Amino acid sequence: MHSTKEDVEVLRNYCLEYGIDLPESYAETLLRHLELVIEKNKVLNLTRIVSHDEAIVRHILDSLLFLPSIVRGSESRFKGMVPPKSTSDPSTMINPAYFGSQEVDSLRLIDIGTGAGFPGIPLAVYTGLDTTLLDSVGKKIKAVSEFIDDLSLNNVNAVSARAEEFARDNAGAFNIVVARAVSELRVLIEYASPLLAKNGLLIASKGSISDQERDESKRAAKICGLELVRKDEFELPGENGHREVYVYAKVRKPTIKLPRNTGMAKHKPL
Repeated sequence: MHSTKEDVEVLRNYCLEYGIDLPESYAETLLRHLELVIEKNKVLNLTRIVSHDEAIVRHILDSLLFLPSIVRGSESRFKGMVPPKSTSDPSTMINPAYFGSQEVDSLRLIDIGTGAGFPGIPLAVYTGLDTTLLDSVGKKIKAVSEFIDDLSLNNVNAVSARAEEFARDNAGAFNIVVARAVSELRVLIEYASPLLAKNGLLIASKGSISDQERDESKRAAKICGLELVRKDEFELPGENGHREVYVYAKVRKPTIKLPRNTGMAKHKPL
């Protein structure tokens, strides 16, 4: 199914409801990505959501809703600094000063467990950030690499590796780590810590989580040198689900050596 002008307007209007002004050209690119995912899904299991209309909300919009949490998380952590010039202009939405930089172009984002490229590709299209899409499943990364080429996304690269293995060669290399519906919070915290630069942010989107998972994440964050700076909640339109977005800042060095051996974060979590 090819996206129509109506699809573009539907997506843009959804975004506006959450305070995000999505340029028409960006909407067209993101809808093209969705078409590629749905087509590839016929031969490779990338998503269980095959309805075009549902996927616009649960893939594209859900990915773009990381943006307000990135901005608000920065503001929560670094009070008193100049806020972004505009929350509707993609080039100024993220203030690089929060991350100790002068230019947005110098910031790096990594999407852990990217799957079909969500939320990494929508965030890369909107922000222009240098973006790495990471997944341990080689077939998925091969597919995502094809999407990147088709969409001519020069600021995006895809890597097949386990998070712990990748962190060994890329310690402190990223300002923002994002993860959508991937593992428990305490596991994500451990994956993100060695990847994050000082004051970097982990943005993790989840459905409703248990009190136990929340308590375990507090312990893991303390060990890994992260601090919860805010939690955002919202409902996707059309009864497409509840989201809780947890924003952590890398505020100190971890109290243990990270990354631990591959697999330990998942099988023997902190």
